[in-house]
Amino acid sequence: MQTNNSFVGWELLHDFMTDAFLAYGVPREDALICTDVLMESDRRGIESHGVNRFKPIYIDRIVNGTLLPVTNMEILKETPTTVVMDAHDGMGMVASHKMMEMLIEKAKKYGMAGGAICNSTHYGIAGYWATMASDAGLIGITGTNARPSVAPTFGVENMMGTNPLTFSLPTDEEFPFCLDCATSTMQRGKIEYYAKTGKDTPAGMVITHDGETLTDSAAILKALVEGTAALTPLGGAGEETGGYKGYGYSVVVEILSAALTGGAFMKALSGRDEEGKPQMYQLGHFFFLINPDFFMGADTFRKTAGDICRSLRASAKAPGMERIYTAGEKEWLAWQERKEKGVLLNESVQKEFMEIRDSKQLPYRFPFE
Repeated sequence: MQTNNSFVGWELLHDFMTDAFLAYGVPREDALICTDVLMESDRRGIESHGVNRFKPIYIDRIVNGTLLPVTNMEILKETPTTVVMDAHDGMGMVASHKMMEMLIEKAKKYGMAGGAICNSTHYGIAGYWATMASDAGLIGITGTNARPSVAPTFGVENMMGTNPLTFSLPTDEEFPFCLDCATSTMQRGKIEYYAKTGKDTPAGMVITHDGETLTDSAAILKALVEGTAALTPLGGAGEETGGYKGYGYSVVVEILSAALTGGAFMKALSGRDEEGKPQMYQLGHFFFLINPDFFMGADTFRKTAGDICRSLRASAKAPGMERIYTAGEKEWLAWQERKEKGVLLNESVQKEFMEIRDSKQLPYRFPFE
């Protein structure tokens, strides 16, 4: 077997992950959704939430019983413009897909729609769900809480998740304006990616209970689980660099994710019980959709949004900088570059894929073997 990183084609990865999900008890239609969400992350160049997380976040959790392969969704409450759903510890991506289908239909009919899910699990990149809305000509807003890893301003204890607050706005360009990022300086998934590739985490992203910074990525992941270190909110520790802003937005996401459903929050989302044993994560997600046709029209919205983005990219650049980007542009460019190449898998992920294949006796051979 080769020891270097290797590109794997999209079709091969799609078929393998779908069959692997099936082998672990996920129904076919659900498996196709989960596979597409993970691959979309890599299409956009977001390795932290793509196929690198296939085994540790999804397969391993199915195996240890903290994620149910069959998603039994229950509608707790529904009105013409709202939905509240219980995912019953199933696949967060499956529940979110159903939610978005329902909300898109409602927003097209009534102009706005909102939904929330409780007792869920990791729903992949938040941008996938917001973009489902913008692809349908709607404004998409979503967020989710997560296992605690972020300290509040002036604190050192991991209390909140990385809690993304995500927007996707349709434009008249080839891609939407899609802002998909955590409310912490660094998302947990990126540290996981650094650990797998043997890279240090930049200083200032993680603080210990002594207020010191940590950079060893593997040690950070261990400390986050033990609760002896925490990520800093967007803007960094303290107030001087605006850390209170990231802290505030993180709390907004935490409240909306939990309070709209009366679900669990903060420490209750750790995935561990009082004895430190694995338990269900019980995450919450929220979704809001707006139909521009109910304002000044979809065409007006798209053109104005596009004009704003083009004006920003055409503005004066800092010395030495070649270009200015708008949110969603780099992700679109990443896909143009990766269409033919496939996904670059590091040695750690290569090993995980072969372990899954061998354990389930799946008929696949990878180019890195």
